Amino acid sequence: MNLTAQNTAIVVDSTADLPDAQAHYPNWRVVPLYVNFGTDSYKDGVDLTAAEFYERLRTSPELPTTSQPTPADFLAAYEELGAYERILSVHIAANLSGTFQSAGIAAAELGDGRVRTIDSESASVAVAMLATAIQRRLERGTTDEEVNGLVERYLREHGLLFTVDTLEFLARGGRIGRAKAFAGQLMHVKPILSIREGEVLPVKRVRGNRKAFQEFIDALETNTRDEPGLRVGIAHADAPERMAEIEKMVRDRRPQATIEMETVLGAVIGAHAGPGTVGCFWFADD
Repeated sequence: MNLTAQNTAIVVDSTADLPDAQAHYPNWRVVPLYVNFGTDSYKDGVDLTAAEFYERLRTSPELPTTSQPTPADFLAAYEELGAYERILSVHIAANLSGTFQSAGIAAAELGDGRVRTIDSESASVAVAMLATAIQRRLERGTTDEEVNGLVERYLREHGLLFTVDTLEFLARGGRIGRAKAFAGQLMHVKPILSIREGEVLPVKRVRGNRKAFQEFIDALETNTRDEPGLRVGIAHADAPERMAEIEKMVRDRRPQATIEMETVLGAVIGAHAGPGTVGCFWFADD
């Protein structure tokens, strides 16, 4: 079957941090996760924007919790896309959230074989950029085999580094993985972290943001070439000045690269990473 943007839809969850995806791509839908402050529950990116979340986080006596979409949430999105012959559902790492499992349950319940669920093994802009790479292929016509090859190469070759102001949020949410080895370090020591196969991994410890950002750029230079096909995404949690600094460094060192996405980490990812987090993602894809 020839897969196109006319006959194939893409579904992402709100951890892709692309709340306006449907405005850009009519064949996309975003299924929100939930953010909870005490007994108040909000749909990520729908009832609570990223800006509103960080504002509330600064003043709330209670730290937020999060929960995955229900299978019924996904089923409603899939049924809304009934005019499409196929649906590719791309999600946050199954090891980080039950979201992928909920999507799978809904796909099975739909029962018509239209839905294929894809585990990005990552989060945030990494999810959005994988889905966008699939969209590029749909717009010129593609096949299941080509999508399979893209996903396999993406999982093998993409790069992602991020740093947090504190490991408290990751630890409290149970998403710290092997990065717990960095817990309890001195003030001003910045942990450089990555995500592989859905696990948060420690990479290095440095002092200060500038050295942390230099690690990002060193990794980018080591693992990529300066070419138009290099695509970069940058995300931040209430730290736009840090994102701007990374953007400048990327443009200086990889002038031919396309900075494909610059986004704010939404409420769900922000609740687990914490304010001040900034990350850089890259993937070579023509």
